[in-house]
Amino acid sequence: MTLSLIDPRRSPLALTLGLTLLAGLMVWIRIDRFWALDPSAAGYRMAELVFINAALPRIATALMVGAALSLSGAILQQALRNPLASPTTLGIAAGAQLALAAAMLYAPALLSLGRDGIALLGSAAAAGLVFLIGARRGLTPFSLVLSGMVISLWCGALSAILILMNDRYLVGLFVWGAGSLSQQSWAVPLALAPKLAFLTALAFLAVRPLGLLDLGEDGAAGRGVSVRYARFAAVAIAVTLAAVATAAVGVIGFIGLVAPLLARISGARRPLSLFIWSSLIGAALLTLTDAALVALLGDLSDSLPTGAVTAVFGSPLLLLLLPRLKTRFRASAAPVVTERSTPAWVPALAILLAILIIAIALLVGRGLDGGFELSLGQTLTDVLPYRAPRVFAALGAGAMLAVAGVILQRLTGNEMASPEVLGVSAGATMGMALSLFLVATPVVSLQLGFAGLGAGLVLLGILAMGRRSAFAAERVLLTGVAISAMADALSGALSSMGDPRGMALVRWMSGSTYAVDAETAFVSLAAMLVLVALAFMGRRWLQILPLGPAPSQALGLALPKVRLTLYALAALLTAAATLTVGPMSFIGLMAPHLAREAGLRHAGAQTIGAALIGAALMALADWCGRMLAFPYQIPAGLVSAMIGAPVLAFLMNRSRS
Repeated sequence: MTLSLIDPRRSPLALTLGLTLLAGLMVWIRIDRFWALDPSAAGYRMAELVFINAALPRIATALMVGAALSLSGAILQQALRNPLASPTTLGIAAGAQLALAAAMLYAPALLSLGRDGIALLGSAAAAGLVFLIGARRGLTPFSLVLSGMVISLWCGALSAILILMNDRYLVGLFVWGAGSLSQQSWAVPLALAPKLAFLTALAFLAVRPLGLLDLGEDGAAGRGVSVRYARFAAVAIAVTLAAVATAAVGVIGFIGLVAPLLARISGARRPLSLFIWSSLIGAALLTLTDAALVALLGDLSDSLPTGAVTAVFGSPLLLLLLPRLKTRFRASAAPVVTERSTPAWVPALAILLAILIIAIALLVGRGLDGGFELSLGQTLTDVLPYRAPRVFAALGAGAMLAVAGVILQRLTGNEMASPEVLGVSAGATMGMALSLFLVATPVVSLQLGFAGLGAGLVLLGILAMGRRSAFAAERVLLTGVAISAMADALSGALSSMGDPRGMALVRWMSGSTYAVDAETAFVSLAAMLVLVALAFMGRRWLQILPLGPAPSQALGLALPKVRLTLYALAALLTAAATLTVGPMSFIGLMAPHLAREAGLRHAGAQTIGAALIGAALMALADWCGRMLAFPYQIPAGLVSAMIGAPVLAFLMNRSRS
């Protein structure tokens, strides 16, 4: 290692050494407990076997998996030019989880092949679909990230539906899905070592072409690099690294996101230094988390997967170091397009489809015999008080999340930006969790109060931290990511421990209109009309901001005030929708892309178009969720991903950037 690999003003060496010392201390405490045992005492032989065949393999697995996932994240962030890219971006974990759930339910004989084999096949299938869709657009960063999110959301939604409807049979999948490092022998680390060593060697061979990507595609091509094939090879290596690690221990997604960011914040700039320091930081951070978990809980640590609590250490560290972040590259935003008028038939068709979906949701349902019925006259009068609140609440929430997504994607220039990334819905989730576990019998109003308080506190925290950087996009997004990760850690820990309240939290997080009444629906619609109108009034800001800071200021925008206003508006839209139907992972992320793919490129047209698409898609998803598994219900948030992801994939496949 030479000084040329790092920023001489700030070295990631200090952070790495600090994390390593802490991890070493926790590991030493565990080893010291074993050596303190009397060899002549009863049970010493059993303790020795546990130490050699469980404790040491667990430490080795944590080191290797942490390094592999972090290296995978560093490669993806460099290749895709996006600071939010991580091993979970391209559907790797979601594909593995779906394959395992499907095998357990419908083909248990396949389990004889081994859990890791099935998970690896699922990851490979998901990654293959991502490359297939992205190839239509030249494997650009935008196409790969967008197709990865489509596949990830679709696989994640389908596996969540299977788990919710078969939770008694798939309870073990919660533990795997949260990432468990528990070992009973050296089989896993010995199998991982040669695979990860080979893939790591390949990754470091890609350092030079990835470094030339900093010159831009034209500059890299001028130096003799085939940008398309270099990006394909790098992403393939990163996907395989993450897939092998995920198949072995389950989903530990946060390490792959936070370790490269910590390395970059600490001074690693060039790809070689970024890869080295990301791997070291990730290995130390995951080992520290796992060793602390074992030291604190002892034998009970196996009931709380390490992946579920990784953010407990990583998120505060990321928040602490964020003020030192210097933007290295702009996120790989959607391609700049020539301004053109929107065809008149596009908004007219969107309005007609929205009206048709509302009519179907209100008039069509299932009768006592399970058959579909058209409700008219007195029958409609009888069922309308039950159907109408859910339909209109879904409309309002879908429109608000979609518009929040438009604001964030245009404001940050990042196609991965969504209401969930902002962190407000994560705050609501934490508030909801506290209400379930602190109050014996929390009523709905109390749950919503806790959720609103959590969302409000997160919003204040994000705005307070963003003020120091004039609300720079990358810092605000990463602050939201860190806070969201802590909320995910909480929900993952609760759901993996088998507590029935954890399952209630999972259902609420899936996005549903189960508890909506007429008053809630009215408030949702009123909030939607006011907030969407305010967003439309800011369409000039949203049209100018994607040009970049300097052109925006030259055109008269006061960037700090404009950013603050738009972030606050997006947060209010997200909070209002979340309190109505819970947090959802699809509408706010994909509705802006669906509007753009439909030809709505101008900020005003995209805002209205996304609102119509989000409202219609959410209402359709709520109706399908009530009809498909009658008399049971599927959360609308999951159904929206099942419907919308294939539509977006089709639109991407039929047109080129």
